[in-house]
Amino acid sequence: MRAASAFILSALVFPAAANAQSLSCRLPDSVPQAEVESGPSRVVPISGYTLALSWSPEYCRFREKSGRDDFQCSRPTNRFGFVLHGLWPDGTGGRWPQYCRKSGPLPPSVVRATLCTMPSVDLQQHQWAKHGTCAFRDPGAYFWASRKLFSAVRYPDMSALSRSEALTVADFAAAFAARNPGIGASMIRVDVNRRGWLEEVMLCLDTHFRPSECRTGRADRDHRVVRIWRGGR
Repeated sequence: MRAASAFILSALVFPAAANAQSLSCRLPDSVPQAEVESGPSRVVPISGYTLALSWSPEYCRFREKSGRDDFQCSRPTNRFGFVLHGLWPDGTGGRWPQYCRKSGPLPPSVVRATLCTMPSVDLQQHQWAKHGTCAFRDPGAYFWASRKLFSAVRYPDMSALSRSEALTVADFAAAFAARNPGIGASMIRVDVNRRGWLEEVMLCLDTHFRPSECRTGRADRDHRVVRIWRGGR
């Protein structure tokens, strides 16, 4: 298991200035405690990382009245664009490390510091248990690194892109890369759902958290048409 050091993370990265995507976010007075989870452990060497970014309007599209996702999807004081899904250590040969050691409940201070970046307490607990335990010494270090990477990413004009009727995944990746000097379209993967709408963008990183070529699923080679939901705006 590889521990990520503060020295490595201080050298992060994406050369562009920060452009966080919590368009508006008001923290609650208190945060609930998520249920601690576990799963089948798999400890394998880390070959790189994936920074996964979810497009919140699409995620919330059919969840606005579900109750579980109120903070992200239904609270009138909050509005999100891209949000952090996770920072995942990668392996090789279709295997990746997961649930590398037992985890306890996240400290409330870590949850609050991360909530406007990853607006789900349950998701935070899951990401730490499944992914963070395989590469970081504690949840504070894992979420600090995740927030730092997330805040360094810049985004294209999603409103303008959403109005294109012939936008392909490759076009979207090129527009995303153009906003981030040092990141090429071949360093990006894009997840589109079965209905053809954008769900997630994944940035491929090396073991020093620098952008690197994706080994599979490169968006620059994907010519499917993709649509972008803006949340009714």
